[in-house]
Amino acid sequence: MKRSANRRRVLLAAGAAAVAAVTDKAAAQSPDIRGEVTFAGGGAIPKGQIEIYLDDPAIQDSARRGATEARFKSDGASRMLAFSLAQPESLPASPTRQIVALLEREDGWLLARGSAKFDAGSAVYITLNRAMY
Repeated sequence: MKRSANRRRVLLAAGAAAVAAVTDKAAAQSPDIRGEVTFAGGGAIPKGQIEIYLDDPAIQDSARRGATEARFKSDGASRMLAFSLAQPESLPASPTRQIVALLEREDGWLLARGSAKFDAGSAVYITLNRAMY
């Protein structure tokens, strides 16, 4: 009987260690969505206003978009822009969720657009492609 009790202790300790490892990993993940925006062809991002937001065509809630939106100015010389967005607290799983970046001139004309699939916990890399009119 003593041998069984020792096995139980070992199994319980291993289970507790596994739970602690998973809990520590979840706590170590940043609550922010982090990523980088570049311009197609590796050139400098044109001068303008960059808007980055979390989008999901399956969810038709405009208030949710405003909570996960950021705006940056491009000086026309940078080749890469690092960004961080606050991740919404209640985020249901969705295969269609993406991060969208729009580059607009000061007068509102769209210069470029890019998007990337959003996977929680991993960095997002978006390439802006020139808009065609």
